[in-house]
Amino acid sequence: MGSLSRKLRRATAKKKAKEAKKDMAEKLGMFDRLPDECGRCEKTFDKTDKEMVKSWNVVVRNEKEKVNLYCPDCWSWAKEKLQGLLQKEIDKNERSTDV
Repeated sequence: MGSLSRKLRRATAKKKAKEAKKDMAEKLGMFDRLPDECGRCEKTFDKTDKEMVKSWNVVVRNEKEKVNLYCPDCWSWAKEKLQGLLQKEIDKNERSTDV
């Protein structure tokens, strides 16, 4: 019985590794589409600057085959706006269930 479960674990691990490798290959294939500036404020992005590479945010939209790039300031702004929209939606839902 142990042999069968070990085979299943190995097969599952192998499948996950293969899927991860395929996913990474797809994302790396889109690396050449990485913009040279922030998608919101148009601040210049230097691909050779390690600090910029670590701090900027990349959003990959596979279905549209588009890569968006955002500086830390714009990313923070977007997160705040999204949080506000989510809170409004929560408040709206709470009011509609109270009635």
